[in-house]
Amino acid sequence: MKAEQTLELFPVDHAESASLRIERKCWARGYSTIAGVDEAGRGCLCGPVVAAAVILPIEHQIPGVKDSKKLTHTTRVELAEIIREEAIAVATGSCSPQEIDQLNILQAALEAMRRAVLALNTEPDHLLIDGNVCFSNPPVKIQTVIKGDARSHSIAAASIIAKTSRDAAMQKLHAENPMYGWDTNMGYPTQAHYQAIAQFGLTAHHRRSFRLYS
Repeated sequence: MKAEQTLELFPVDHAESASLRIERKCWARGYSTIAGVDEAGRGCLCGPVVAAAVILPIEHQIPGVKDSKKLTHTTRVELAEIIREEAIAVATGSCSPQEIDQLNILQAALEAMRRAVLALNTEPDHLLIDGNVCFSNPPVKIQTVIKGDARSHSIAAASIIAKTSRDAAMQKLHAENPMYGWDTNMGYPTQAHYQAIAQFGLTAHHRRSFRLYS
């Protein structure tokens, strides 16, 4: 479902922390519980796709929170703990490899976002969603933000929660399947991962709808 896209053209924020510029526009329009939403794991060969929704207090900015891809693993973990402590609400949702194969990865990512929003223990009155599409029948008014994890503080916080939550899940799967190197590649399509698939075959955690051999 196409969502209302950001009307203003906000520049990507390369500062230490993602901006509150978009949130301030929403607060000025009367919204008070804004949830940033993002996902992690769309490009992986295996494991779930995980989404997160984060509601921060009005005018609350956490130093260092920005696009999770711009942070080290250690920093993401440290910030995820702070986000969980200081946010009004944090929730995650996921779709399994089987659901990804059934729905396709885009629809599975959107469904994971929907599940994250519905899992929040505080009902949001506005959603800021990374990207340019939204899941069907959103419960409240939504706004899609292209490159939102670099532009919106709430979305950046959600990107950190989604990434660290998925990484933790992949660490657990690695303990059961150490030959694939999921503790370092997190299920992404590295050459070593392809070589392990060729040598050991597929697991129940691999996405059959993806190109699984190099």
